[in-house]
Amino acid sequence: MFYLKRYVEKQIKEALETSGVVVVAGPKFCGKTTTCELFAKSKYVLDTKQKIKMVEANPEAILIGENPRLIDEWQNVPDLWNCVRTEIDHREDKFGQFIFTGSSTPADKNDIYHSGSGRIVKVTMRPMSLFESGESKGIVSLIDLFCGDKKIFAVNENYNLLDTAFYICRGGWPLSLVQDRERALKITNNYCSTLFEFENSNNNKFRNKKPELFKMILRSYARNVSTEARKSVMIYDISKHEDRKIDEEVFDQYLEALNDLYIIKDIEAWNPNFRSKTVMITSPTRHFVDTSIAAYSLNMTPNDLLNDPHTFGLMFEDFAVKELSIYVSNYGGEIRHFRDGNGLECDAVIHLPNGKYALVEIKLGGEEMIKEGITDLKSIENKIAQNGQNLPSFKMIITATGDVYSRDGVYIVPINALKA
Repeated sequence: MFYLKRYVEKQIKEALETSGVVVVAGPKFCGKTTTCELFAKSKYVLDTKQKIKMVEANPEAILIGENPRLIDEWQNVPDLWNCVRTEIDHREDKFGQFIFTGSSTPADKNDIYHSGSGRIVKVTMRPMSLFESGESKGIVSLIDLFCGDKKIFAVNENYNLLDTAFYICRGGWPLSLVQDRERALKITNNYCSTLFEFENSNNNKFRNKKPELFKMILRSYARNVSTEARKSVMIYDISKHEDRKIDEEVFDQYLEALNDLYIIKDIEAWNPNFRSKTVMITSPTRHFVDTSIAAYSLNMTPNDLLNDPHTFGLMFEDFAVKELSIYVSNYGGEIRHFRDGNGLECDAVIHLPNGKYALVEIKLGGEEMIKEGITDLKSIENKIAQNGQNLPSFKMIITATGDVYSRDGVYIVPINALKA
């Protein structure tokens, strides 16, 4: 079977070396099981109601097998979390014993009675990045920029806006990586149409929630993607576009479920602790685990995006955040966003565990957008300098197309030129 190497392999390997259980979590069909099989020496899949009932009656039994032992879709029997802690405590070898994979958190989180601290480590897996799928040229390495590699220039041939629009709509689902673009989009659409189908849950519903309401909220999320839209704004948006009234409590419940299904993934605000009286905006920006879900929710095709620059820009920002998130997770980094009360903003702040950071603006491209991005990045850097804080390791604008170059101390990098 043909397999494409994933960045998350490094995280899984390191986690197995330092913990008894590694929980690899992410959306359905992002490749969790296939990747984890690289490390497992035995496997058990909880994929039928009969298997689930058998394991519920005797959960300790399926922990017996050559290690690392892979338990796929473990969340269908939440008590396994508790059983595995006891099992690790009684084993002489405390590391690399089990791999749990799951496409949601357990329906009843109260079934998990302990944190797993010291025994269980969670690794989050996303769909594939362009570099993992072989569609990024990998000209610019983020970690090299952090290490001081300041000389970049390359002509980005045979790549245009339609390519970016296609990658947004197709997403990074392994099964959709086929050469026929029309077929690839159909595969992604087929996947997205099954987001709220659950074979082994009660009444085939996730936590007894209505699929049609999931879809309404998801469409609102897509209409507000890459913005700091508050819950009240999205609730009003649903009443306006869907002709449906939802109270805040119900909205919160569905939002929690979407998070637990690894469908949405907001990014938190970055607070540089300025000494000035400037107000920092702390609202998260709304994002998806993969932008193809947003495009599907709004029935957007690549050509639709080309004909709607505003929506294209917001979805491209979501797409770039997803790409950056995969790359920086390879070395323990995270993505935040920044905006102050005066409207000065930065689409993405890359933060590393060692305290280094970088400022990133995300633009479709074009001279005016790039000039605007450079101005904003310099203004933020000047504000940081005035407050006596450490300056960013680098400043970058990610574009949807164009060449790789630097200008006025800012790197201009198309999305298909990046890698970790």
